[in-house]
Amino acid sequence: MKKFLLAFVLLPCLAVSAALADDGEFDCVTTEWKALGANHRVCVYAFTDPKIPEVTCYVSQARTGGIKGSVGLAEDPNNFAISCVRTGPVKLAENFPKREQVFKESTNILFKATRVTRFYDAGRKALVYLAVSRHIIEGSPFNAVSAVPLE
Repeated sequence: MKKFLLAFVLLPCLAVSAALADDGEFDCVTTEWKALGANHRVCVYAFTDPKIPEVTCYVSQARTGGIKGSVGLAEDPNNFAISCVRTGPVKLAENFPKREQVFKESTNILFKATRVTRFYDAGRKALVYLAVSRHIIEGSPFNAVSAVPLE
């Protein structure tokens, strides 16, 4: 009986951790061949909303190649897009936050990152995901948005 209960408790946890293990770089496409170092490319990252596992987002981002890109010293451009999809029924807690950061990906070795913030639009019954590039000294107006209906 104890083994059955243990399996009953552990199996759902393993399934959730396996689904979360799929988060990260999904795939890349070369956009420019470089003779030395890595090619310039666009990469797609998948992540599951940490508080809503029924929502998966895909962020595409330009990645700088060359020698600097190969050793992690290149600054990636502020070119990205986001698309989020609902993969199951969503139930939100009564006190669900109106705004929360759900994803962060570094785009250079110091002080620059692409961040995704989730907004809860209760009136329209939707989740809105906004991707922006954050830089400690000089920000960027580039952004991308995706909305997920809750019903």
